[in-house]
Amino acid sequence: MSAYDFTSANDIGTLTAYADLSAKQYYFVKMHSATQVTVCAAITDKPIGVLQNNPEAGQQAIVRPFGVSEVSADGTIAVGASLGTSADGQADSIAAGTDTTVYLVGTAIGGASANETFTALINCAGAGRAA
Repeated sequence: MSAYDFTSANDIGTLTAYADLSAKQYYFVKMHSATQVTVCAAITDKPIGVLQNNPEAGQQAIVRPFGVSEVSADGTIAVGASLGTSADGQADSIAAGTDTTVYLVGTAIGGASANETFTALINCAGAGRAA
């Protein structure tokens, strides 16, 4: 269990899930429409935040655009790694200057193996390419 408080006044709670996201808690999401989110589906997608709950289609999706959050790992994540989204919306380690088509959206505070959750400091509000 993490020592961090994951409740945040910065969470966006006015969005709904475009599709069934009940198995996508702690994945990166992107905008689908003006009021709906869906899981990032390409490494070049620009995430708006990390999904904090597990809504079904049409239900409220709570999204954290920045701050400390649990995140689901796509592969091995080392403490201090720069993070982007994988092709299925999980967090992936990225290398600045190498993964230049990927948005840099956070830094790992904890480490993890594939499909585990870990603690990260995320900032999707100011995301830029990992140039």
